[in-house]
Amino acid sequence: MFESLSDKLQNITRKLRGQARITEKDLKEMLREVKLALLEADVNYMVVKAFIKSVEEKALGEEVMKSLTPGQQVVKIVKDELTTMLGGTDSKLNMAMHGPTVIMLIGLQGSGKTTLAGKLANYLRKQGKKPLMVACDVYRPAAITQLKTLGKALDIPVYSEEDNKDVISITKNAFKEANSKMCDVILIDTAGRLQVDEVLMDELVRLKSFAKPHEVMLVVDGMVGQEAVNVASAFNEKIGIDSISLTKLDSDTRGGAALSVKHITGKPIKFASVGEKMNDLEMFHPERVASRILGMGDVLTVIEQAEELYAEEEAEDLERKIRQNEFTLEDFRKQIKKIRKMGMNKLMSMLPGIPSELRNAEIDEKQIDKIEAIISSMTNKEKRDTSILNASRRKRIAAGSGTQVSDVNQLVGQYEQMRKMMKDLSNGKNPLANLMGKRKGFR
Repeated sequence: MFESLSDKLQNITRKLRGQARITEKDLKEMLREVKLALLEADVNYMVVKAFIKSVEEKALGEEVMKSLTPGQQVVKIVKDELTTMLGGTDSKLNMAMHGPTVIMLIGLQGSGKTTLAGKLANYLRKQGKKPLMVACDVYRPAAITQLKTLGKALDIPVYSEEDNKDVISITKNAFKEANSKMCDVILIDTAGRLQVDEVLMDELVRLKSFAKPHEVMLVVDGMVGQEAVNVASAFNEKIGIDSISLTKLDSDTRGGAALSVKHITGKPIKFASVGEKMNDLEMFHPERVASRILGMGDVLTVIEQAEELYAEEEAEDLERKIRQNEFTLEDFRKQIKKIRKMGMNKLMSMLPGIPSELRNAEIDEKQIDKIEAIISSMTNKEKRDTSILNASRRKRIAAGSGTQVSDVNQLVGQYEQMRKMMKDLSNGKNPLANLMGKRKGFR
């Protein structure tokens, strides 16, 4: 997400941070580079203009220019303005006080509405909700099939009427179905067109009037750049939207859509689809995304995703093992599997201070397979106590796992390093410890 823009802005801010003195000329040159970087990322020109003007006004203040760390002050201003551009504060879904919450997904054909319906249903179920997905894209038969396939894979009910083209009638019957199944969220997947037209808009207006959704969510393809602004403006003007969700951000290296739509429409971005799996949906946190773009990391999201993979009892057991120095190679293998499930590349992109060449590098999954093979070739005693791994044992393990002795040595070294790091973390010596200590399961 935002790879190209992120690399350019990080290079600019890196130069700034180390400067003990910044002149007005330096600032204007830096802002010119920022402006070019944003325009190349396909950010709307009016949005770029407003952003640069705001940063310049704040950065030229006497407080900043005469401070002891002017470079860091300017970087903070850039981050704050970037956060504001992205929406400023987090926005949650509008949920009904009584009865089922109705969420209507709208957007152009190909924007990813149907897939997002499945991801959002999966997300809401994790929040303790019981969703029902409704197939109201009646003009594209594949959309109904796709939604039913997603529902079956997720074990989430889908209401559809293949031979009915009346979306009002389908929705009316879906409400009855939701009531009989005691579903508390109704997700309506609507039809799209290749472009905005009156037929599409009229149908959506009628459906909105009947369904009275608590949330009208516009689904925008994050790869379309500035065109996303025109699409969002048209839907907001004719239908009236409450929020925006961006799809395909894992494929977009520019990010212009995300940096433009909030400023132009005034509507918050609430979700970002960042992968192909049903779990690859994130709440959109403007400050965290701004930090990620500027290379400052997104530790809170890492922790939240880790929490999803750990039951509280499991986290407590792991913490006990670390504190009592009982963290074994078998535990190490389990943690590698957890990290693999989170996505190694995704994890690298969210950790602060990771160089761009590492952040953008593709992690070789075969290396993880090799680690698991080596550990599987060890006896339980060897997994518990690496100090007994003499030369002959290491040679046997390498032969049993189809690897080299050097691979075994490297793994043991990595394990010892990780064990020390985790022990420091649990003892509060690591800077992440205070953050993690505030989260459930990481006390």
